[in-house]
Amino acid sequence: MEPSRNIPRTVWVLGGVSLFMDMSSELIHAVLPVYMTAVLGLSALAVGIVEGIAEATASISKVLSGYVSDRFARRKPLVLLGYGLSALTKPMFPLADGAIGVVAARFADRVGKGIRGAPRDALVADVTPPGLRDAAYGLRQALDTVGAFVGPLLAMLFLWLWADDLRAVLWVAVVPALVAVALIVAGVEEPEVARPHDRSARIRLASVAALPPAFWRLIVLAALFALARIPEAFLVLRAQELALPVLWIPMVMIAMSAVYSVAAYPAGVLAARFGRGALLAASLATLVAAQGALAAWPGSLGLWVGAGLWGLHMGLSQGGLSAAVAAVAPPASRATAFGVFHFVTGVFQLASGAVAGWLWLRFGSAVAFGTGAAWALLALVTLATALPGAGAASSDLRP
Repeated sequence: MEPSRNIPRTVWVLGGVSLFMDMSSELIHAVLPVYMTAVLGLSALAVGIVEGIAEATASISKVLSGYVSDRFARRKPLVLLGYGLSALTKPMFPLADGAIGVVAARFADRVGKGIRGAPRDALVADVTPPGLRDAAYGLRQALDTVGAFVGPLLAMLFLWLWADDLRAVLWVAVVPALVAVALIVAGVEEPEVARPHDRSARIRLASVAALPPAFWRLIVLAALFALARIPEAFLVLRAQELALPVLWIPMVMIAMSAVYSVAAYPAGVLAARFGRGALLAASLATLVAAQGALAAWPGSLGLWVGAGLWGLHMGLSQGGLSAAVAAVAPPASRATAFGVFHFVTGVFQLASGAVAGWLWLRFGSAVAFGTGAAWALLALVTLATALPGAGAASSDLRP
């Protein structure tokens, strides 16, 4: 599409960085839930809590890194630190010999994700004209998600080559992680930003409370999105529950990520033309259908339909939410705003993962996915009631 020609080079490079790091992370993620349950003997509740704690850890790190990035008006050093730390954790997964080692590796990896997330998202806004931001965030998200389905494809390939040796497959993830770090060093350019000499002029933590009301309304909506979407690890657990062969389980994440990747950039272009609110509403309706299919349709049909619709939900929502944060946050506190956004969504994902894991263990997978669908429906109703007319909530979501 034509807007892609005008998207800055730094956004393309950051997309490539995301592609390779997500290739590495999703290769691990495609087999880790099975490894944790089948090899380490953990329950679905434990998987949900581990995933939730991991994401909440990343979210807390994003608040701190966002604040530091704004305080010193620098993005690239924190982006490099975050991706570098995640790359260093990749060998920890195959080297781990128990649950504690895997949890420690997952924790450290998510700290790296947290450090890089807010400065990276702020850097995209820094280098991109406002009219292209939906497309820019959609493009970066699309490239990120290419890695998200190439990683599980590699997992399948090496599971086949190495006779389902999960530990050996985990070693493959080290290589694309190192490529991602090299791309940052060689290709990411940070624009010159005026840095205040007076310390009192620099952003302080108190400025979080001073973020505009439009930002906080957006945060409430983002919290509902996070609560509605239970962790994607439960897609893998559903495949395991249906007794898919280990070799084919990564196909679930491949299907979800392929749809996500195809949808993300066009969604950004459409949001710029027709408004973010409509795209976000469509994404929630799609999530209701996805989790409804996983809850109500028996056998593999519900799994594959649900995974595809899940990916469409992600493509329609993630770039738009990021662009909305960039639109309502003051430039001087943009990374801090992204940090708060990611922190809140992470906390609610922790709650979502823990509740879904308990429901799965106590009542079964259908109840866990059905509850997620109910939360998504509540978020859709909340969004729909906020959008009519020319009220403030509606303007929060406009490009």
